[in-house]
Amino acid sequence: MDFLKRLGFFLVGLSIGIVFLTMFLKKKSEETGVYFCYLPNCRTLKDIRSKPMHYSDEAKLKLVEYQLDSVDVKYILTEGDVDFSSSDTKSVPCKTYIVESELKEREWKFTVQNCRNKATLQQIEIQ
Repeated sequence: MDFLKRLGFFLVGLSIGIVFLTMFLKKKSEETGVYFCYLPNCRTLKDIRSKPMHYSDEAKLKLVEYQLDSVDVKYILTEGDVDFSSSDTKSVPCKTYIVESELKEREWKFTVQNCRNKATLQQIEIQ
C-alpha cells in the first residue's frame, strides 16, 4: 500500500507539473511567435518560410491571373500539406516540394524549389 500511495502522489505532482509547463510554453510561444515543429510537414514549411521568397515568371503571371497576393502565399505555406510522395526531396542543390492547401474555396497546388539561401515558387495550379 505504501508504494501505491507514493505512486499516486508522484502521478498527481507529474500531472500538475505538465499542466503548468504547457501553460508556460503556450504563453511564451504566443508572445514571441515561436512554435515548435517536430513533424516533417511542419519543419519543411517552416524552412521554406524562413528564406527569402522568389517567384518564377510563370508563378508571377498565375498570381495576377488568380488574384493571389503575398498574404495568400504565406497562408498556403503555413497551413498547407507537403506531398512528399510527389516531391523531389533528394535533388541537389535545391529540393522541390509540392505544397497543397485550400484557400478561397479552391484547392491550390504550389511547386516550391527550396535552396540553401532562397525559396522559389515555381508553379501554381488549381485542382
